[in-house]
Amino acid sequence: MPTIAMPTIAMAATPRDVSDLVGARAAGGETQLEQRGYVHIKTEKSNDRAWSYWWHSGRKQCLSVATVDGRYDAITDTPAADCNQRGGKSDGSAVAAGVAVAALIGAIALAHKSHNHDDGKHYDDDKTDAVYDRGFRDGLYNQSYHNYDRSDAYSRGYEAGTRQREDETSHRNGHRSGASGYTRSVNVSDLQGARASSADGELQSRGFRNVDALKSGNAAYTIWYNRDTRQCLQMAVADGRVDSLVDIGSSPNCR
Repeated sequence: MPTIAMPTIAMAATPRDVSDLVGARAAGGETQLEQRGYVHIKTEKSNDRAWSYWWHSGRKQCLSVATVDGRYDAITDTPAADCNQRGGKSDGSAVAAGVAVAALIGAIALAHKSHNHDDGKHYDDDKTDAVYDRGFRDGLYNQSYHNYDRSDAYSRGYEAGTRQREDETSHRNGHRSGASGYTRSVNVSDLQGARASSADGELQSRGFRNVDALKSGNAAYTIWYNRDTRQCLQMAVADGRVDSLVDIGSSPNCR
């Protein structure tokens, strides 16, 4: 019987200036990429990994970064179009890498789609949308709540990222990664839609204390911490009722 030759898939090499970041934690890797002149453009996800795209305007270079279990698994050059740019660096190896990814995993689902926004749309200006995306990535990768400019966009992004992370780890319901492995979290799902004054009282009776607050537009945000379970919640209130109540994992004030 004749031997059937299987096609060989070529993989692109990691660019030298970022080769040291392969294996790094996603949060630290993002900081390093920003320090090296790259700007985050977008993030895409499949079942077991996320792809983020980074653009270097000086070099006209687009990077594709694959993240698995919170660490950078691979970094490759990719066509400028993947970073929503025209022209720029694109070679055969990048095209081959794109073909390889498509052959191995099929279609990719976009993580930060417009349906992750409460109104189903992106923000009108890129700066605000970038702040939202920063919050979304922090929530998705279970990073600390770091809303240093006290932005409504960051808060909403963090909520959306946290919701997606919780959906993807729903098999662990009843326990939090930040709490002790044997400490059960306090259920607060029944407070969704409750009057704000009632929700405040209920949270206090369940062991939470208010540690921060933010007012933005028609919405008010408060952060609640339970020292026993180490839950850090963000509650959004609109029109006097609880619009959302999510566990944001951590915050500088949750300690």
